[in-house]
Amino acid sequence: MSGEQLTGVVDAITPPDAAARAAAVERLDRMTKPRGALGRVEDLGVTLAGIAGACPPPVPEPAVVAVFAADHGVHAQGVTPWPQEVTAQMVANFVAGGAVVNAFARRLGVEVCVVDVGVAAPLDAAPGLLSRRVAAGSADLAVGPALTREQARAAVEVGVGTARELVAAGNRCLVTGDMGIANTTAAAALISVFTGATRRRSPAAAPAWTTSRWRARRPWWPPHSPSTGPTRQTRSASWPPSAGWSTRHWPGSRSRAPRCGFGAPRRRERGRRRAGRRRVRPGRTAFWVAGHRSAEPGHTRALAHLGLEPLLDLGMRLGEGTGALLALPLLQSAAQALQDVATFDAAGVTEKQG
Repeated sequence: MSGEQLTGVVDAITPPDAAARAAAVERLDRMTKPRGALGRVEDLGVTLAGIAGACPPPVPEPAVVAVFAADHGVHAQGVTPWPQEVTAQMVANFVAGGAVVNAFARRLGVEVCVVDVGVAAPLDAAPGLLSRRVAAGSADLAVGPALTREQARAAVEVGVGTARELVAAGNRCLVTGDMGIANTTAAAALISVFTGATRRRSPAAAPAWTTSRWRARRPWWPPHSPSTGPTRQTRSASWPPSAGWSTRHWPGSRSRAPRCGFGAPRRRERGRRRAGRRRVRPGRTAFWVAGHRSAEPGHTRALAHLGLEPLLDLGMRLGEGTGALLALPLLQSAAQALQDVATFDAAGVTEKQG
């Protein structure tokens, strides 16, 4: 897929259907309940109607969670106590059905698809594991670009291709997660660039970090704005990057970039979306639902930047798509209510007077 084709994928995303949204609002007001009694569940119903272009919208099922796995070169800086080989070990755990995402997905009847985008160790072929390797892990963002422009584009294309494959297989709700030791550092770097976070307000500090590891991360934090360029060891001939790829090939992440592509295909292919796409194409958050708020500080900053209010806030910080899975029944219930609940006139129930 060329750069022009990738741009075409993004340009093909049309706005939500305003007429379907309006019809959902009108139907919700006529349903046999007090107006607004379902709170944010009603907002979800309106959102789903706009995405589907129909009222009532179809229930978003079957669903699949795609867990993109890759290793991160910044692990060499001692930013995490976990050894890098845990990435490959957890991929094997996903495939064997032994991770938290598997347990949640099993309860909800959701398929788990693991995508190897760049795990450092070679992985054996297995059912439920897609090999879409761009390279064996990213480079160390502390000393240079984590991804080249070509690698970043290839990783985004993995997300686009994966979404299309899963939809072609019959899935109607796409949930996304990732796995990769040191991914918190890569994610925090991306969030810092997108939101303009200063070093002192960096989103990197996870609750369980020690002071020494926090200090280990700070010297390589992204610049305050694209005009300042990278600092210290990060300066390279590739700076400044061209428009649209600034956060893909400098402080990038091989497990994060495909998730941007995962959010790019046509409207009928969308389920859940994450932060990265807004930098490339503004105004697409109308199709995104924030499943939950992570306990990681950067997640709150990213949600605020995107203007998204999460459905759940359970103090979770696991990843793997687990928070999004727990929110899935809320989406499905919102659509089911619009389909099944009778209106006052159809049920012969007298409406509230005045």
